[in-house]
Amino acid sequence: MRWLAIILILLFLLLLDYKWGEKVSKASVRKKIGVERESNLTLFTAGEELFDDYFAELERAKHHIHILFYIVRNDEIGQRFFSLLEQKVNEGVEVRLLVDWVGSFGLPSSLRQKSGQFAFANRPTLPFFFYKLNERNHRKITVIDGKIGYLGGFNIGKEYIGQDPKFGNWRDYHLKIVGEGVHDLQRQFQEDWKKATGQSFGNSERYFPPLQKGAMKHRFLPTDGKYLEEEFIQLIKQAKQKIIIGTPYFIPSKNIMTALLEAMKRGVQLTIVAPTQADHPLVKEAAYPYFRQLLRAGAHIYQFNNGFYHAKVIVIDDDICDIGTANFDRRSLFINYEMNCYIYDKPFIQHVKQTIERDISTSTLLTEQYFQQQPWFYRLKEIAATMTAPLL
Repeated sequence: MRWLAIILILLFLLLLDYKWGEKVSKASVRKKIGVERESNLTLFTAGEELFDDYFAELERAKHHIHILFYIVRNDEIGQRFFSLLEQKVNEGVEVRLLVDWVGSFGLPSSLRQKSGQFAFANRPTLPFFFYKLNERNHRKITVIDGKIGYLGGFNIGKEYIGQDPKFGNWRDYHLKIVGEGVHDLQRQFQEDWKKATGQSFGNSERYFPPLQKGAMKHRFLPTDGKYLEEEFIQLIKQAKQKIIIGTPYFIPSKNIMTALLEAMKRGVQLTIVAPTQADHPLVKEAAYPYFRQLLRAGAHIYQFNNGFYHAKVIVIDDDICDIGTANFDRRSLFINYEMNCYIYDKPFIQHVKQTIERDISTSTLLTEQYFQQQPWFYRLKEIAATMTAPLL
């Protein structure tokens, strides 16, 4: 009984830490309204193609390289990444590397020292240690010479180029940005860098050079654990014909579920693409109660079979496409720091829709019968997943 009492007290203290920390953190978050920009955008969906282009652009850097990732692995790809950064530092290029403390936990100092100026983002501190342990910087931003930017779902590691036998092919969506929108990526990196280090690199032309407009209208949306829910709801309410959601984790809030169901009631077709396999415990089971409800309402839900599906994409009719770092789950909605890009260019949106159709062609259509055939212990896993959904 004594041990039970101790466990209950510890759980209560953790809950108090989390709730109080959440309240304090959210009180200081301001809403960021991105400005519509015009840039040239390139979509990458395969890690090898992305990193061939990414490393080539890093090689060409002349003045500075600013990088923020959630995960950087100490493996073959990570070694190549750090070796390249070390090379650029030796050439006199300013390199600033910011990685999430939890996502890249255990990254050896021998590698960190190669990357010029290095810092951990969102290192948990007192007070509210447990809440801050969950409050992760999930953004993945690169800015090269203030002229070229990258944003999306890929991190640095061998699994992202399909070399992890557990996952096989890794499907993700990542943008390359060339044009005036790069300034917004630079400003967000600067804000995150200053929060982590207390240092700012200023607003000189070196970091914010004059940029030409590109061909595609878009808007960046940074969120810090707040306001993403209302942004997604606004997207859903705009839909007239079709909503497409691609996500590795489907754990929506109650308000978003209500918006999706209301959209289907007014005749909007909802299509969801999610992975067949999971990369974290219980995240797959956490989606099942929502999937069953949406299937009954007429949604089309596909499970991707050709490896692991990690893309974060929303398409509203032929009008708006959202690609970025935010998953369709409560952690991204209410805890993580994220960065999304709303794209308004119709030819680009058609390209994204065709890409999603190819993903659907290697997927299985989910049915209610699938859930009826699941063993009883899967229901227990669903219950456990539902209870822990806010932190998954």
